Amino acid sequence: MDLPAIISLRDGFAFAAHIESAAKEAGREVVPEFYKFPVFYYSNHLSIIGGGPVYVQQNHLDKLDFELEVAIVIGKQGKNIKAKNADEYIAGFTIMNDFSARTIQWEEMRLKLGPAKGKDFATALGPKLVPLAHLESKRILTTNGSHWDLPMFAYLNGKKISAGNLKDMYFTFAEIIERCSYGTTLYPGEAIGSGTVGSGCLRELNYHWREQAKSKNEDFDDVWLKPGDTIELEVEGLGRLKNEIILQKE
Repeated sequence: MDLPAIISLRDGFAFAAHIESAAKEAGREVVPEFYKFPVFYYSNHLSIIGGGPVYVQQNHLDKLDFELEVAIVIGKQGKNIKAKNADEYIAGFTIMNDFSARTIQWEEMRLKLGPAKGKDFATALGPKLVPLAHLESKRILTTNGSHWDLPMFAYLNGKKISAGNLKDMYFTFAEIIERCSYGTTLYPGEAIGSGTVGSGCLRELNYHWREQAKSKNEDFDDVWLKPGDTIELEVEGLGRLKNEIILQKE
């Protein structure tokens, strides 16, 4: 089914592999709060796009990244929703590419706010909204909502560079809904991302590729998205979302 109009956009932080890899790259430990509750940030729902061109400015190209995610769309209104009941508030799943200008993101987050300008220029959702009923055979029930066994892949210029699975989320979407809805009403049409699957972005992949090259005493130049690149995200049962990077004149 077609995606509804999205009235707000939150993005979660639910894959431990992504968080732990990023921390290792930065030479620090994962903050213990990550394992205690699911966190999220607000992004720009007015810059949501589907498949097709992603128009960026010159500064976005300084370490421009993709992020392989799945998003839920809320299907009914609720407040203070408990995780054990939260799956029934999900209208369906869609693929999400949280495009990230890493240099801008890292500069502004040193001020303990954000991400903001490093993210708000484009977020791709699509190609469709898949109702949960269509994914029932992939459901893994837990006491805190469901996980879904959905393989996830990313392709850069036609070459597969990343593979993961939605079932590896440390927190369920139900737990994320419980956190988001505490003291706040959720409405139909609100989208919430899973966060990046492990190795589902160039930031992580560059770290792994760099370490592999180092072990072989080889040189390695980081890979980032550039004009003309195509990035395709595929999730089993959800389809494939394809975007092309286009430099827009300022």
